[in-house]
Amino acid sequence: MKSYSTQQPQYDTYQVDESLPLLEWLLKNLKGSKTKIKATLQGRGIKVDGKTVTRFDFPLKAGMRVQVSRSKRNDTFKSRFVKLIYEDQYLVVVEKQAGILSMAAGHASLNVKTVLDDYFARTRQKCRAHVVHRLDRDTSGLMVYAKDMQTEQILEHEWHQIVYDRRYVAVCSGEMEDDQGTIANWLKDNKAYVTYSSPTDNGGKYAVTHFYTLDRTTEHSLVEFKLETGRKNQIRVHAADLGHPVCGDNKYGNGDNPIGRLCLHAWLLCFYHPVTHERMEFETPVPTEFRKLFK
Repeated sequence: MKSYSTQQPQYDTYQVDESLPLLEWLLKNLKGSKTKIKATLQGRGIKVDGKTVTRFDFPLKAGMRVQVSRSKRNDTFKSRFVKLIYEDQYLVVVEKQAGILSMAAGHASLNVKTVLDDYFARTRQKCRAHVVHRLDRDTSGLMVYAKDMQTEQILEHEWHQIVYDRRYVAVCSGEMEDDQGTIANWLKDNKAYVTYSSPTDNGGKYAVTHFYTLDRTTEHSLVEFKLETGRKNQIRVHAADLGHPVCGDNKYGNGDNPIGRLCLHAWLLCFYHPVTHERMEFETPVPTEFRKLFK
């Protein structure tokens, strides 16, 4: 695959001939100390079938292709707020931290689009980051940006056919009664831009969210939300409708804020590549500070 970047690290390519966890396979097949191999893995210097992998226990299967960077890391991308997960000539997938906007708004200069545009300029790529979908400033997690207008148009117009699984994990206030369920109603903004829901058609948009309770204490619940529709503030409004608002939500919450941030993270993003049509699946771990509440 052609890449515009002139500073991409050089890779050595290997064919996998036995099923093993990634780190085990690397230690068995590469020259070099365990420390150096681990550093290459943590430094995002290993690709499996073209995707950067950092998981030590990633399951390799015979026939897969492993690429090992000759330098320890991709030093061309540095940001405290954004992590580069995947890149090809058409798009990038990033994980954003809470507190950074998806794109510029007003005078706020810190946003993911600017971080990516700076990176593209630095690596002499003739492209810009095109916003395809958004995450609220205080939500963390996975996002995809197109690198050209054509890819952006495909993603935007065919979003619901292209994205086949999108999930979030949240810490919700109180102990969830149900292990799983679905909430569906109509969502509409009022004049103050607050989204409110209605069980009957209020002229807004129909919204469907599936939820699964992963863990609970008497104070909090760890809940996975799977979107069937992607409406503005959908999860936050639906969690409040359940009587268990997302913790740290200043707009729809109840003041419960155990870790000083909105407890919402986009952990899974699966889509068909808009150009090559291959299945792309990305996941990030549940934030450590969420997990700590359920120890």
